[in-house]
Amino acid sequence: MPHKIGFIVISSSGHEDGFSAKELMVHAPTVNGWRSPRLCQYPQEIVLQMVERCRIRKLQLLAHQYMISSKIEFYISENLPEYFAPYKSERFRRLGYVSLSDNEKTSYKARELKSVYVDAVGQYLKLTFHKNYVNRYNLYSQVALVAINIIGEPADHSTDTSHTSREKLIDHYLGNNLDESALDGTYSGKQDLISPLDDLAFDMYQDPEVAQIIRKLDEKKHDAVRHEHYDHAKKLKQAIADLQKVGERLGRYEVEKRCAVEREDYDLAKQKKQQMEEYRLKVYQQLELHNLLDPDLMVRRPPDLPLEPVAYPTASPRQKKSVVAPQWEKTEPESPEPLPVEKPPEAPSPEPVAIQPFSPPAAQAPISAAAFPKINVEFLPYDERPLPAIRKQQEEGFACLEPEVNEEDLGDTPRSGITGEPEPLTEKALREAGPALEVFGDVLVAGAYSKTWSYREDSLLAIYKKMMEAPVSLPKDDLKNLLRGAVFLIVRAIKDIVSSVFHASLKLLKMIITQYIPKHKLGKQETAHCVERTFPNLLARTGDSSARLRVAAANFIQEMALCNEVKPLQIIPVHLVQPLKPNSPTHLAMSQVELVERLLKDLGTENSGFTVDNVMKFASGALEHRVYEVRETALRIIFDMYRQHRAVILEYLPPDDANTRKNVLYKTLFDGFAKIDGKLTEAEMKAQKKTASEEVEKQKKEEIKALQGQLAALKELQTEAHAAKEKESDLPKSKVQGESSKKSPQPAPMEALDDHSSVANYLDNLCIFCGERDESFTEEGLDLHYWKRCPMLARCDHCKQVVEIASLTEHLLTECDKKDNFGKCPRCCEALPKDELPKHIKGKACNPAKPEKVANHCPLCHENFTPGEEAWKVHLMGKDGCRVNPRRAHSLNKSLPVQSVTGRPAGTALNRSGPTGTKLRSPSIGSKIPTPRGGLNKSTGRTYAKR
Repeated sequence: MPHKIGFIVISSSGHEDGFSAKELMVHAPTVNGWRSPRLCQYPQEIVLQMVERCRIRKLQLLAHQYMISSKIEFYISENLPEYFAPYKSERFRRLGYVSLSDNEKTSYKARELKSVYVDAVGQYLKLTFHKNYVNRYNLYSQVALVAINIIGEPADHSTDTSHTSREKLIDHYLGNNLDESALDGTYSGKQDLISPLDDLAFDMYQDPEVAQIIRKLDEKKHDAVRHEHYDHAKKLKQAIADLQKVGERLGRYEVEKRCAVEREDYDLAKQKKQQMEEYRLKVYQQLELHNLLDPDLMVRRPPDLPLEPVAYPTASPRQKKSVVAPQWEKTEPESPEPLPVEKPPEAPSPEPVAIQPFSPPAAQAPISAAAFPKINVEFLPYDERPLPAIRKQQEEGFACLEPEVNEEDLGDTPRSGITGEPEPLTEKALREAGPALEVFGDVLVAGAYSKTWSYREDSLLAIYKKMMEAPVSLPKDDLKNLLRGAVFLIVRAIKDIVSSVFHASLKLLKMIITQYIPKHKLGKQETAHCVERTFPNLLARTGDSSARLRVAAANFIQEMALCNEVKPLQIIPVHLVQPLKPNSPTHLAMSQVELVERLLKDLGTENSGFTVDNVMKFASGALEHRVYEVRETALRIIFDMYRQHRAVILEYLPPDDANTRKNVLYKTLFDGFAKIDGKLTEAEMKAQKKTASEEVEKQKKEEIKALQGQLAALKELQTEAHAAKEKESDLPKSKVQGESSKKSPQPAPMEALDDHSSVANYLDNLCIFCGERDESFTEEGLDLHYWKRCPMLARCDHCKQVVEIASLTEHLLTECDKKDNFGKCPRCCEALPKDELPKHIKGKACNPAKPEKVANHCPLCHENFTPGEEAWKVHLMGKDGCRVNPRRAHSLNKSLPVQSVTGRPAGTALNRSGPTGTKLRSPSIGSKIPTPRGGLNKSTGRTYAKR
């Protein structure tokens, strides 16, 4: 059956101080795990050696919440690699890799537990960590691993295959479901099931002491099942379930106690410790655990025997698993005596005592040397061997133990528990602390100057108590002297490197400003004295290397600035907007600009010490700082000021021009102003212009494409017109040639050739619709003229085709792509949209059209005029013609030669009956640009109404 495999860490590529890879050998709620060095190179490697050669079935990794590797690779080997054992050439074999989540969805507050199922045999496992995910918390590009768990079985362990097959056959015959029996981990007869107690989550959330007890109870439960003691097994199962809840709660208490110790809140840590002990004792009494654990199930180890080595060859898998983490191994009592009511005495030990409430009364005597077994350090890793002084203490049995001191019995004893008096003041200190010595005496001032931090802290707390108890009846001078002496010591204590002394100074300063001065009505002058003396040192602490102290100092400055006693003085804002020094420390500059930003939001610029002038000068200087975070905060300050004061802010900045925008910072600044004003930024304007130009180009290409189609149709019409004209002109010529051939056969071809050339010359550079002649009327020039300028033509608004104005109504009704949307008015005979036609007919406001022989009807101006085809030219092109035709003005501006009634240029000697008097082109029924009806010969053309 696969189980938890013990291992040791034999090498790692590096680690940060306090986060060694050896931490991976321990599974408990409070372990730190391994963490790579800061700003390290990748990949990072860790090599593990398992207790024996085994077959790995499952690997479990518990990742850090924000120091997360993007990929972890696994390698396995039978022997040490060549760089560990030069005479062995065995190398690692790659198993594969897993990818971890970047944890952004959980806001970097949860840890990912990754389980990987493998089947590989070996004794050495190598983990390769690739580059980390980037996030705002991982400042030094590190990767970390909180815990790793290996589940497998010895490779040499041979299972009875026939027995297993027989069991499976019986289960199949009986219809047993293996999954259901394995849900609670109680079925012990199957080979591939993994106990929930071997899962990494169990150890990482359970109190180690309770976890060991649960494992012993689980083994006893399996024994009871084998011996068919089911009542006892049921009782053990319930006890395990209850103990799991207890272990999780105790584990949570242990984590809270550890956090309190890190914050140096020892009162809370002591409270959590007592709470854990009381809860543990209460639960053990309720469960009557001493009746469930038999003496032979206790972990018994003779005091004089050394710890078992990690690779002990004859140890069972379970024993080897417990040897992996020797610091969590517990010593349990031999006999289950009744639980004592009183609280057992506390004694420091290098290893936590497992079941302290079970110790018999005799065991609560003064601790002897036998209680601390001698440890053979040869079997311990080098990093975990105790120092000689600690080993000596163990041999002496910790004879000199300090008694526990309750807070009620402290009296005048310092809170730290150190008795005696601090060292006397030096001559220099006596000269410096003259005012303080007069009001507080030698003992308190000597404590404030002591080299022992606990004396310094206790001195400040004693001053706090003395000032709180100062009666109101004291003279003002005495009260002021008391205050000034305290401020002198506070200024010194603010610079203290010990966190507890620093916090004690803040506590005393806050009490003086908010309670002492108002209580004794000392006035604003004393408040100003306190703030002005302490603020420079407070601001300097915002640049401390400890992030915790930086935050505490910055928060205290903000709180003090918003205090009702300090706010009217406007001292802190004026100090904060002093220009940053170019060589100022990074953390100090960042804290100063952040304080300005936070206080500006709370105080504004009206009677607060902040003005537009001093804030903008400060922010403008911060824009030039070498640290990126300082510049970003300065940008936010300027944006906030611009939202309030708009144009005034621009006076403190360079002009918004191309040269200024070459600086990325100022470009960002001016783009931010545009967004605040609701305008488009320069980049957005460029993008908009680019989009508009692309749209225009696209539309232009579509128009050109449509024009090319129209021109192709026009050229086709011209070709048809030439062919028809030549055909018509050939008929009379053939007759004349037939008659004259008898007389003079030679000149006839020359006359026909002359007629053809005269017609071709006449049509060159001539618009066949309006009769305009121009040297620019080449094929392309005529196409452009038809498309834009010819007054006899118009573009249909619905299909974009060029048609004659005279046939526009017929086009809309019969040829247009949208012809189904039009109908004909029976009165004016014009084409109108069908949705407007009923209203139009009912209104009877249109101009009735006359018969075609009586008058023509214009679709543009809706007027009736003289009938005939030539009258269309006069109406559409004449001076007094159609005023709705948009192209008429262009034709009027052209200085055209005087034309005859038929539209021929003056001086052209062409007869109606001649070859040039025929129609210029033969209109086709499906043409887009119809030929002018009649051309130069009215008798051969078609009317508009018939077209």
